[in-house]
Parts: sequence; C-alpha cells; structure tokens
Amino acid sequence: MSDRGYYEVLGVSKGASDDEIKSAYRKLAIKYHPDKNKGDKEAEEKFKEATEAYEVLRDPQKRQAYDQFGKAGVNAGGGGGYGAGAYTDFSDIFGDFGDIFSEFFGGGGGGSRGGGRRSGPQRGSDLRYNLEVSLEDAALGKEYKIEIPRLETCVDCSGSGASKGSSPTVCPDCSGTGQVRRTQGFFSVTTTCPRCKGKGKVISNPCKTCKGEGLTEKRRTIHIKIPAGVESGSRLKVSGEGESGPNGGPSGDLYVVTHIKKHPTFERQGNDLIVQKSISLSMACLGGEIEVPSIDGKTIQLKIPEGTESGQIFRLKGHGIPYLGSYGKGDQHVIIKVEIPKKLSKKQRELMEEFARESGEKVGSGGKSKLFFR
Repeated sequence: MSDRGYYEVLGVSKGASDDEIKSAYRKLAIKYHPDKNKGDKEAEEKFKEATEAYEVLRDPQKRQAYDQFGKAGVNAGGGGGYGAGAYTDFSDIFGDFGDIFSEFFGGGGGGSRGGGRRSGPQRGSDLRYNLEVSLEDAALGKEYKIEIPRLETCVDCSGSGASKGSSPTVCPDCSGTGQVRRTQGFFSVTTTCPRCKGKGKVISNPCKTCKGEGLTEKRRTIHIKIPAGVESGSRLKVSGEGESGPNGGPSGDLYVVTHIKKHPTFERQGNDLIVQKSISLSMACLGGEIEVPSIDGKTIQLKIPEGTESGQIFRLKGHGIPYLGSYGKGDQHVIIKVEIPKKLSKKQRELMEEFARESGEKVGSGGKSKLFFR
C-alpha cells in the first residue's frame, strides 16, 4: 500500500468536510473499482488505497487519531484496509442503488433495494418464415400451406415443467425472487439466480417430455394468404402463431417474409411488368398484330404500326401488378426487338434487292448503302 497520506490519496485538504471527503471517494471508487477495470492491478491498488483512506477519514475518532499520530494511530486497532472492515453501507455513499448501477455499469438497471422481480408469465418469441413466391402468385394472390417448427406448451405437464404428481417449489437460494445479491466491499450487485435461472422456482422431478422446460418443439401446418401485390421483403404478420410463452404467457407472432422468384418472361419494376417481344423485319416495315402474354395467363392483342423500330416500347395500361392494399394496377411495357434474318432464300434476296433498288440504294458486296429506316 502507498505511503501517501489519506488526504492526498483522496485529493482533499486536511480541513475538508465530510461531504467533500465522501464526494472525492465516490469519484475514485467509480473510476478504479475492480469490476470496471478487470485485470488492471494498478486500478485495483488505487481502489484499495482510496477505500482505506475513506474508512479512516469518514470516522470522526479514527480521523482525529490519524490527524494526531498519522497512520500509526489508526492501524494499531486494525481499523483500516480494504477487505478488513471495508465500507458496506452502499446507500450512504451512492444514494439509490439504481442510480449507481446505471452510472457504474453504463446503464441497464436490473437491481433495486427491494430485491429482484419475481418471474411470471412471459411472451413467447416471434418467428420468421422465408417464403418463396412466384411472380404470378405475387400478382394474383394465393393461399400457401407452410410448415413451421415452434415451441409449444408441453401437453404432459401443462407447461409447469414438473412431472405428473409433482409441482415446482420455491427456490431456496433466492426465496422465489429469481435474483441473488452479491456484495463486494461496499458494492452490492443483484444478478440472476444461478440455481433457478431467474424463474424463482426449482423442479426436483422434471417432466420427462420437456425435461423441465415446460415447452416442447412441434411442427405445425399453417395456411397463409398471400395478398396480390406483395414484393420481395414484404412482411406478413400472423398474430399468435409464434412460440408459446413460458409460464403460461401469450404466444409470439409469426412473420412471413416473401421473396419473389425470377420469372423467365417478365421482369418486375415496382408495380410495372416488362416483357420483350420479337417481330420480323417485314412486320416492322409493314405493321401488323401480335399476341403478347400477360401475367394472368391470358394473351393480349397488340397492334404494331408501320415503321416500328427495334427497342420501341408499347404500354399496356393496367396489365401490371396490383398495388398492395390499394386499388388499381401498374402497367405492362412491351419492348420490341426486330429480328434481322441471317439467311435469305433466293426469292427473299431478290425481293430485298428489288426493295433496295426502289429505295435508291446500292447494296451487297462493294455497294455503299444508306439506311432506309427513319
């Protein structure tokens, strides 16, 4: 232990008041306490040094003896020293336990003067289920049948965790509070009871089915209605279909998260659909009518005007994806791709050459051509 004087250790003057001494020690105790500086030997020594100084200076008789004779005047009676008569009246220094617990450990209350809370019914955990949905089902809506594993109240023990003919008893270590208090020097910390794990009760004869947990895993089949218009990442809440709550608590909820599968024909952009459709060179020049698929499985007749270019987009209003939870639908956009024949028959070639001559073009090998599509 350091040879420094007690006033110097606490950083106060010899004429400091009791409140000044208490305040100085409080700051040092918070700064150097071993629970906050695990493995730091220097901090531990400073904490012990400050505790020893406060033990002496807080007591009027010890302080008078120290002022007159120094440390020799107080050590003869064995009064000082960390761990020997260390200060344990927590409230006198720090006031309410919750305040210092929050300040010292960075928040997270959990303790109180009256002891820990008694464990009661608790809400069950929520569950998440990832559901792959086809684009057609996302557009039209569909009912899915899914199977989920979840914890449910044990039928054999009705959730008590004890075998038939027996029942849980009050935990002798925490007297049913679910928490125990541990004292280190003047600090008193409340923690979850290790014996009953915070439940407040112990089971001497656990249920063989659930092994004392009160819950067992079951697989349940649930029918889920997927509304029209869902997207990837949409969350559908099914109340009460999560895991059962411990100690008779209410069940959690089930969240079904949809993931839309890639479609071979359609591309989705928001509530709009995009589809590509190929047409012949002759139809691009002369116009015509084509059949376009729709997401509901039906076909739509689309008129192609004369002179349609490759990449031109036609809009089919109201043939897209419904707006989720609202009215109306998006649109379907048809992107035209003009196919250029790679091989021509003799007759086709003659006709194309005739067309080129009528257009005033020189085509073929050695000929300089100009575009006749505008």
